[in-house]
Amino acid sequence: MSPTPARLALLATIAERLLGQPPSPVLKVAIDGVDGAGKTTFADELAATLSKRGQQVIRASIDGFHSPREMRYRLGRHSPEGFYRDSYNLDALKRELLEPLSPGGSLRYLTRIFDVNSDHTIHDKPAHAQGSEILLLDGLFLHRPELRSFWDDSIFLKVDFVISVPRGAARGPGFGSADPYAESNRRYVQGNRLYFAEASPEDRAGIVVNNNDLHAPYIEKITPGN
Repeated sequence: MSPTPARLALLATIAERLLGQPPSPVLKVAIDGVDGAGKTTFADELAATLSKRGQQVIRASIDGFHSPREMRYRLGRHSPEGFYRDSYNLDALKRELLEPLSPGGSLRYLTRIFDVNSDHTIHDKPAHAQGSEILLLDGLFLHRPELRSFWDDSIFLKVDFVISVPRGAARGPGFGSADPYAESNRRYVQGNRLYFAEASPEDRAGIVVNNNDLHAPYIEKITPGN
């Protein structure tokens, strides 16, 4: 499905904002939101918008930095705190991707190190940034305290759970119940609520986009600069 005119206009507004910020050496942008918020699609569309303007983009997802299953479920298979605290290998994310693209970094980076489906490490060859790219990293919990200092700008996709949970479930078998109040969704919904309480992502994001309606998203908040 092609983006609507309203969605294209919003993407253009955000692209112009990012293009107006100098890379240092790479402009690092977080695209945050709950499960089913539309982060990956939004990031891909923003990358395409920037590319059409001649901007080189590095695309990555925090999903390439999952923790091993044993770590993810160490507090229990249904633990909301475990979902928030243990889903991702933040040390590896910083070491392999964010620090190399930060001032003084080597510019040699990896966009993934782990395959969550097979529960095995991935051994990719590092890529080398030129130093003028924009990194668009999508994923959960990106405004958490451990990561905040890395972002030159950030976007939070705001979506109500009554919309995001069915949207996520619609991906197909294995993506859970469409009922946001189902016990099977407690780990995810309450894990995100824990994140909201601790990290206040809406307050800290450079841009808050209401993405409840995929055809007509709109900006709820935009700061002068991040």
